[in-house]
Amino acid sequence: MFTGLVLGQGEIRAVQGMGRETRLTVRPLCPLADFVPGESIAVNGVCLTVETFGPDWFSVYASAESMRLTNLGDLRTGSLVNLERALAVGDRLGGHIVSGHVDCVAQVVSVRPAGLSKVYRLAFPAQFGPQIIAKGSVALDGISLTVNDCGPDFLEVNIIPETQKVTTIAAWTTGYRVNLETDVIGKYVQRMLGAWQGTPAAHGTQGAGTASGVITEEFLRKHGF
Repeated sequence: MFTGLVLGQGEIRAVQGMGRETRLTVRPLCPLADFVPGESIAVNGVCLTVETFGPDWFSVYASAESMRLTNLGDLRTGSLVNLERALAVGDRLGGHIVSGHVDCVAQVVSVRPAGLSKVYRLAFPAQFGPQIIAKGSVALDGISLTVNDCGPDFLEVNIIPETQKVTTIAAWTTGYRVNLETDVIGKYVQRMLGAWQGTPAAHGTQGAGTASGVITEEFLRKHGF
């Protein structure tokens, strides 16, 4: 589990392709040391497991599923990535609950200045639209951000100078591909409501609810609300 508060950046030192799988070697450019075999580190928001390490580097393995759903396949030697260590019990939850399980890749469609900040608009597959709300939280390349505005297939975020400095956002230009993870709480709410509404839940399971798939006052009264 992570919070989306990026520690800093890391540099990709090596990319070892193995068919649809990949092993990455990363050199942290921020205070990150004393690695433990098997610990979780978020690389661009993707929860990966440390396999081997040295004084100033660590290696992680990305499965075919991780490569399919994320932008890890875009990384090359010299690429910069956002890094975050897993949350320890008792740490401050400064961002929001981030699992490191990326839902899809979003694409930057515009960047505009807003004072010292920058506003980024990103497009994503419409199937994830119900899980994103204005003033809610989203993780983009592992960065916990507040959604300023959103629609069925887009969202906008405001990036302050500190975030621009600490993360890879300075490299985001039109067309840039970004890992997107929606708020895990919203996913559970959507799944539970799906059972009541009679709409398909995750993994194609069918709920039992109203014939129209719409929660009405009559339906709520009938079920004790």
